Amino acid sequence: MTVQVDVQLASDHGSVPDSDEIAAWVCRAIGATGHPGAREVSIRVVDAAEMQQLNFEYRDQDKPTNVLSFPAGDLDGLPDEAESPLGDIVVCATVVADEAGQQGKSVADHWAHMIVHGTLHLLGFDHENDSDAAEMECLEIQIMTDHGIANPYGESPEEN
Repeated sequence: MTVQVDVQLASDHGSVPDSDEIAAWVCRAIGATGHPGAREVSIRVVDAAEMQQLNFEYRDQDKPTNVLSFPAGDLDGLPDEAESPLGDIVVCATVVADEAGQQGKSVADHWAHMIVHGTLHLLGFDHENDSDAAEMECLEIQIMTDHGIANPYGESPEEN
């Protein structure tokens, strides 16, 4: 599996992991789901103002949020050998850092979780109902714990 990850930094917040670490978490999430094929993912790291604007425009919520995902969908006419775009993920550096502090997590671990969470959304996972949320959370927990990070939800998987 080849994954091309393009990281765009539109925030100078000090908590942002380097591009290689961000790409590694995208690849781990894709690999854990078993989705085959070459993929392109764009990650844009933004400040609170840009995230608030995007959250309002696309979700009608006038506040910044931690992560937004924009799946590319199916693109007709691409040659079989072309890398298929999976979509775009936007992460708000200040919200991620603030949440990590509020939740008593390391900022690096919370960044990893937000990248995994956003990538899973690109792959079609969601948390719109209890069943889907449980499936997505179990996968997130598996990915995180397989790579040495504690359950991001702070409870055992059986409690989800």
